[in-house]
Amino acid sequence: MLLLIEVGNTNTKIGVCQDSRLLVSWRLTTRREQTADEYGVFIRTILATRGITQQEIRGVAISNVVPTVQQTLEAMVETYFGGNPFTVEPGMSDVPLLVDAPQEVGADRLCDIVGGVTLYGAPLIVVNFGTATTFDCVNGRGEFIGGAIAPGLVTASEALISRTSRLFRVELLKPKEAIGRNTATNIQSGLTYGWAGLVDGLVERMRSEMGAPVKVVATGGLADQMRGVAKSIDVVNPDLTLEGLRVLWERANPAEGARDGRRG
Repeated sequence: MLLLIEVGNTNTKIGVCQDSRLLVSWRLTTRREQTADEYGVFIRTILATRGITQQEIRGVAISNVVPTVQQTLEAMVETYFGGNPFTVEPGMSDVPLLVDAPQEVGADRLCDIVGGVTLYGAPLIVVNFGTATTFDCVNGRGEFIGGAIAPGLVTASEALISRTSRLFRVELLKPKEAIGRNTATNIQSGLTYGWAGLVDGLVERMRSEMGAPVKVVATGGLADQMRGVAKSIDVVNPDLTLEGLRVLWERANPAEGARDGRRG
């Protein structure tokens, strides 16, 4: 089995794969102050809830956009799972990165690109609804040609509340109507339908620039929230980043991948 760890600025996802299939995943809060032992004990505990033991984990793959926790994660893997983890580095991909600074393409976006192309083909636009809302564009030749970065839904919500005196936090739900009847539904409409407009508007421009029919895949913690709201989204896959991380690990460890395939 392969343990996948995807560390984002707000959430951390833990997943377990067997025979190239994602068996289970968990979404946790990213905590920068956790020790290696805290990570190890917690991960071991959640694995046990599905009957998975440490001894069954044959490898660990990490996608991390929070540099301050990388050393802690490496120490945890060495102590609790043995050996060193495979870590996705900025710019690491066998997908051509046709951008000005390939080394600036973050690990999460690389995983999204690889996972998206592997599962859905190209051309493709991946929209990741996380702390930031990122758009990753892959042309028909399978080359990453760039994208866009906008604030995330929660990030925008927190900024709105912190900068206004009389507004308050609301649950990020889709209101029945775009015209809100009270403060809560006004905020919910502005965030939900406003972000749908942002997504649809950017995707329309990107599709025009790419000059071809393009599939749009949504992922990230709030992808389900935008299902059916942003009309440009064709597929929602909340685990796309983990899938891309798995593929990158398999490409870096072909012998292990082949052995795993024979077991299947």
